[in-house]
Amino acid sequence: MKKGSKILIIGRDSLTGHALSTRLKADGYKTILAMPLEGLMSQGIVERFFKKNRPDYVFFMDVRSGGIAANLNHPAEFIYDNLQAELNVIHSAYKAGVKKLLFMASSCAYPKNCPQPMKEEYILGGPLEPTSEAFAIAKIAGMKMCQYYNRQYGTDFACTIPATAYGPGDNFNPETSHVIPALIRKLHTAKINNQPKVTVWGSGKARREFIHVDDLADAALFVMRKPGSLSILNIGSGADISIGELAGLLKDIINFKGKIYFDRTRPDGAAKKLLDITRLRSIGWRAKVDLETGLRDLYKGYVKHAV
Repeated sequence: MKKGSKILIIGRDSLTGHALSTRLKADGYKTILAMPLEGLMSQGIVERFFKKNRPDYVFFMDVRSGGIAANLNHPAEFIYDNLQAELNVIHSAYKAGVKKLLFMASSCAYPKNCPQPMKEEYILGGPLEPTSEAFAIAKIAGMKMCQYYNRQYGTDFACTIPATAYGPGDNFNPETSHVIPALIRKLHTAKINNQPKVTVWGSGKARREFIHVDDLADAALFVMRKPGSLSILNIGSGADISIGELAGLLKDIINFKGKIYFDRTRPDGAAKKLLDITRLRSIGWRAKVDLETGLRDLYKGYVKHAV
C-alpha cells in the first residue's frame, strides 16, 4: 500500500472503522473514502461510486452489528443490510479491479457448539447460535462470496474473523451495544445513583474473547499489507474471560459497591467463543493491549464524555 493509494472503508463510522481511519491517517495515508449506509443498499450507487473514485484498497468493516438484544430484536435488518452491502461492494470491487479487499466477518459465524479454540476450518461445521443467526448467516455469505470470486476471477479478497472489539468510540447505547460498553454503562449508572445491585443477562458462565479496537485496526492493516490472502484468518488476543469475571473486573475498575445479579431467564448466547490464532501468529502478528488496561482506559474515556 502506497501513501497515495485510495482507500475505501466500508463502515468508517463504526468502532473498528473509526480506529482504522485514525490509524491510516497517522501512518500518512491521505485519501480515505467512505460511503453512507443508505448508499450501500443500492447496487447502482455503489457501482457508480467505484467507477468514479476507483479505490485501490477496500476495508469492509461493520455495516450493522450489536449485542444479543439487538440481534434478537432486529434480525431482518441485520441480515438484509449486511447482505445487501456485501453483494454490492464485493461485486463492484471485482468490476473496478481493486488491488485487495479485506472483509471482516464475526466469530458469530462459527457453529454454536464449535470445538474450542475455534479453527478457521470449523466454519459451516454445525448449527449456528440462534440469538445471532441472522447476522452470522450474512457474514458467512460475505466470506464465501470473497472465496468464490477469488477462485473464479483471481481477485485478492481476504477474509478475517475478529474477536469482539472494544475501545475508544465504543457504542454505549443500551439497545444496541455489545457486552463491555453495556456493562460499563450499567455499573457506572448504578454507582452514581447509589443503586444496590446491577442485573446482567444470563448466567455469567458464558466465555468471550475480546480485542482492543486499536489492535484490531493494526491487524487489519497488517493483513492488508501482506501479499496474497489466506482463505480465512482469525484475529484475536488468544485469551477469553467469563461474563461473570468480566463483570467483576469492571465492578472493581468502576468501584461499584453494590451486588451483581445474573438473570438466568435471559439468554447466554454461545457457551464459549475463543478463536484459534495460530495462523495469525504464524505470519507475525500479536495483540498488544491487555484486557484490564484496555478496560481502564475505556472507562476513563466514558466518564470524561458521559453526560
